[in-house]
Amino acid sequence: MPTVEETRGKAIAAIDGRKDWLIDVASTILRTPEPGFLEVETSRLVSEKLDELGIPHETAIAITGAKGYIRGAQSGPTVAVMGELDSLRVPGHPHADPDTGAAHACGHHCQVGMMLGVAVGLGVPEVRDALAGNVALMAVPAEEFIDVEYRWELRQEGRLGLLSGKQEFIRLGAFDDVDMAMMAHTSASPADAKFSVGGTSNGHVGKYVSFIGKAAHAGGSPHLGVNALQAAMLAINAMNAQRETLRNESAVRLHGILTRGGVAANAVPDDVRYEGRVRGNTEEAVSDASAKVDRCLRAGALAMGAKARIVTIPGYLPMKNDETLQDLFGHNAARLVGRSNVVSHSQRRNRGGSTDMGDVSQIMPAIHPYTGAATGSGHTATYLVNDYEQGVINPAKAMALTVIDLLADGGEKAKEVLAKSPPKMSKAQYLKLQAGRLSEELYEGK
Repeated sequence: MPTVEETRGKAIAAIDGRKDWLIDVASTILRTPEPGFLEVETSRLVSEKLDELGIPHETAIAITGAKGYIRGAQSGPTVAVMGELDSLRVPGHPHADPDTGAAHACGHHCQVGMMLGVAVGLGVPEVRDALAGNVALMAVPAEEFIDVEYRWELRQEGRLGLLSGKQEFIRLGAFDDVDMAMMAHTSASPADAKFSVGGTSNGHVGKYVSFIGKAAHAGGSPHLGVNALQAAMLAINAMNAQRETLRNESAVRLHGILTRGGVAANAVPDDVRYEGRVRGNTEEAVSDASAKVDRCLRAGALAMGAKARIVTIPGYLPMKNDETLQDLFGHNAARLVGRSNVVSHSQRRNRGGSTDMGDVSQIMPAIHPYTGAATGSGHTATYLVNDYEQGVINPAKAMALTVIDLLADGGEKAKEVLAKSPPKMSKAQYLKLQAGRLSEELYEGK
């Protein structure tokens, strides 16, 4: 029977042996970016690679997601390792799809390589036989909360319940047999060194708003129309005026875009669409800011005598990194790149963005570390992963070693994590919370 150290060595050697294969997977996904719930080719590639590794798996979870298993020789807890399938839309990115503008300007293509790297390392028979528990490999769609109009239509058609991948995985029961979860994300921030652990993220809700006016000839009879674009602009200006009412310590962010501004310059716009976010570091802060935004949306409609259909969509919850999992991952990362290249951030450090990994972390122990492998600014044309050893291979090794730590020796360390970290809420409580955040109203500004 190999020692734990020998088991770890076999996992590392297996990942090194597939290094080029793993980086090629990430590079292939980089060249074929697809936005959320449209990741057809990316999902097919993941399925093919899992087949190549001999890992049984289910596909078409939450439309494009997949889930496979590596089962240990003994029963025990199940650890999920995830990779996100989707891209953003950044038309100016060097690797953008010329037709759709889709681009991996956040590094999700590397996450899939990391997840498959974990599968390679833990799939070695001697490693698998040393595990007291299982590993769930999850390729999850639609983390980037974009294309809300499209996703809302999917929901109206009954194809979605919640509008992001991990939210849907939770709702559909894909996490029901999972006890804890992990994934890693690329970073371009010098503060994240080669690896960073800790910190948190903002929660948020989405706003999908239709301003409804009345069309008229913009030159000949504008007085007969109701200008929906002016209603939207007034609402946006009112939101800007709210900023001094928002507490700095709540990290509130109000931002959005107009996805439809009218059809012709010589016609009074009668159908204008706004897609936005309300972010904050607590549910209370998000709720307060959301109510203020709704007042602004109604005010814009009232001023012009327009209507506003306001849909508030349950977004993400703040990330809660489990300290024991975090310490295990940090220790393994340090063994790979040196302690000086691993940074531990305060749990209060808020990155400002949002992730549906936050939702997962509310119902089970979870971690979401970062790997410093990119340059530029996230979600822009400048964001490029330029170190695939650090972007794919080292995170795969760190997560594989962390899983071994958790599930070796009868799974004692995993049991310790579960004993020390009861979930903040159950699945039922989570779904009830999200259902309560969803609202739809038609305001008539008369």
